[in-house]
Amino acid sequence: MSNPMKAGRAQSAVLERLAAGPISWGVCEVPGWGIQLPPDRVLAEMRALGIVATESGPDGYLGYDPAAARELLDRNDLQLVGGFLPVVLHDPDALDASLAKVHRAAALFADLGATILCSAAVVDDDWSPRVDLSDAEWAHLLAALPALDAAAGEHGVVHVLHPHWRTVVEQDEDVKRVLHGSQANICLDTGHLTLGGSDPLEIATEFVDRVGHVHLKDVNARVAAQLRSGELELVAAVQAGLFQPLGAGDVRVDLTVVALEDAGYTGWYVLEQDTAIIDAIPPPGVGPIDDVRRSIEFLQTVVRERARPEGG
Repeated sequence: MSNPMKAGRAQSAVLERLAAGPISWGVCEVPGWGIQLPPDRVLAEMRALGIVATESGPDGYLGYDPAAARELLDRNDLQLVGGFLPVVLHDPDALDASLAKVHRAAALFADLGATILCSAAVVDDDWSPRVDLSDAEWAHLLAALPALDAAAGEHGVVHVLHPHWRTVVEQDEDVKRVLHGSQANICLDTGHLTLGGSDPLEIATEFVDRVGHVHLKDVNARVAAQLRSGELELVAAVQAGLFQPLGAGDVRVDLTVVALEDAGYTGWYVLEQDTAIIDAIPPPGVGPIDDVRRSIEFLQTVVRERARPEGG
């Protein structure tokens, strides 16, 4: 028989590990993405929803001065989880520059008490379209991952690789090549894994020991098909509603979260419903915050159902 007190603690523990990303408010480094809301508004709206922690957003969004960034976080009563960093890993000539970026970002994150650095293996710093790597390029990428682990680790930060659309680790075969060909931990992003043809639930059950961080997003299957076919590019697909509030799309986010919890995952869950603001800045307290609120309510339902005692 389930212990209701233990179940209640499990439910609370999940919600206490719930963070958010500024991209849910349309803040993204990709050119042409949309209107970029200022940090004070985004962080204040996170806290108004009961969110306890945030990721850093695009490189430089919180600034590069640790004291100023800490004051911004403290003013909004938020902890910093870590952040996202595009790097080039398949090109030997780019590795030193990529490692320098990791050292700089990890040092800032460590100064702010953060513990996670998510890298994405881009083709180049301009986010050029994905290319298929040669065996030699794959070998260099896989060999570079321990170097990134070490660079971040020097600052007390954990590095995870983020499979991501429009990067060289995008498709399911790319993800599996990383999982089988290296010891690198990954960010389980329910949206981007789905776009690339991976099954987030499979990753959560078969490779949970490699999941170092989790991004939660839902996907509209119809728009995803247009993205995969090339009918829409990523920015246009996002603007067309590619990513949906949790529970409103076609990804079994609920089953993935339950599988992770059942397997003993203890890391952060970051709400990351990539969105774009393209018409006008919405008044404070409306707009993207409404969809994030829906995602929180969905996740609350998921953990409440999981925590319900047997026969209850």
